[in-house]
Amino acid sequence: MKEYFKNAWSGLFTVFIGMKITFKHLFVPAVTIQYPDERLQLPERERNRLYVNMDDCIGCDQCARACPVDCITIETVKGVPGEDVGKTSNGKRKALWVTKFDIDFAKCCYCQLCVFPCPTECIYMTDVFEFSELERGNLIYGFVTLTPQEREEKKNNYAKFEAEKAAEKEAAKAAPVNKPADNQGLPKP
Repeated sequence: MKEYFKNAWSGLFTVFIGMKITFKHLFVPAVTIQYPDERLQLPERERNRLYVNMDDCIGCDQCARACPVDCITIETVKGVPGEDVGKTSNGKRKALWVTKFDIDFAKCCYCQLCVFPCPTECIYMTDVFEFSELERGNLIYGFVTLTPQEREEKKNNYAKFEAEKAAEKEAAKAAPVNKPADNQGLPKP
């Protein structure tokens, strides 16, 4: 019987200790932040979503080659003579039209290795870290500023230019070489 009361007292005593701790923390202000309204200060060197400034991109493909997971896809088309492709903000002349520049954030490991080789510094990490999607396909971000019609036009212009250039080469090969027949490599008298 003595053991029974000892066990009952031990049970009540541990409940009182637990309630003491609970009441002690009940009147202390909360230390958590209210997330949507308040946000923590991000570290200075955070690595979040990539952004590409297409006005400065020259289509060199350095970032795609540096990416360890191949999440960057770039397609370019050469500008034809007489067509103004444009200049970057630091005055570097562009020679290529960027017809596709996609980054698949489902594959991206946020290593920032694509940022450093860029000669025009057009790709960089932003402070945006909230970009969850319900569909995986929505995590592929396209940064190209050309419309689909303009992309096709640039591709067609370059294809025409290449065809004309090839036709000129064929015409130059087919044309007979005009050499005088009487001068057969002999010195003149």
